[in-house]
Amino acid sequence: MKNKLFALQRGSAFVLMLSLPLLMFIQVLLRYVLNAPLMGVEELLLFPTIWLYMLGGANASMERSHITCGILTLYIKKEKTMSLFNIARCLVSLLVSLWLTYWALWYFVYSFTCWKLSNLLFIPMFFGESAVGIGLVLMTLYTVVELIDYIKEYLRKYYASKGEKLKC
Repeated sequence: MKNKLFALQRGSAFVLMLSLPLLMFIQVLLRYVLNAPLMGVEELLLFPTIWLYMLGGANASMERSHITCGILTLYIKKEKTMSLFNIARCLVSLLVSLWLTYWALWYFVYSFTCWKLSNLLFIPMFFGESAVGIGLVLMTLYTVVELIDYIKEYLRKYYASKGEKLKC
């Protein structure tokens, strides 16, 4: 299940990354070569852009390559203390992520209920705005997985220091 989710997420991001330069190329070709600008391309670019932004955040959370401030990690020398620090850091991230996800899902429902349309192409804005909710749900999910991994790591180190084996 996890691998299918990763593949779907990366495949979607790949298709979206290809669509952005393709749309820009078509716009430039029509506007400057054929002197026939196509109205609405800029509006259409909004949708893959916001999806890429949110899928990129989810991908960084999945890969655990998001930006961190590692000043405290320079001063922590013990492995068990570092594991506890990682658990605490991940708990704070999870709380913030849950809070943001709550509001994003509220906005998801609001956007679906209002069903606003874009100004020029009349595309439902829900298709772009839903990226925020879905992206934050993915980020929260990956943060939970990260927290579980850090707890397992801490327990392994705790039991290893006592000379016992962990059974999970």
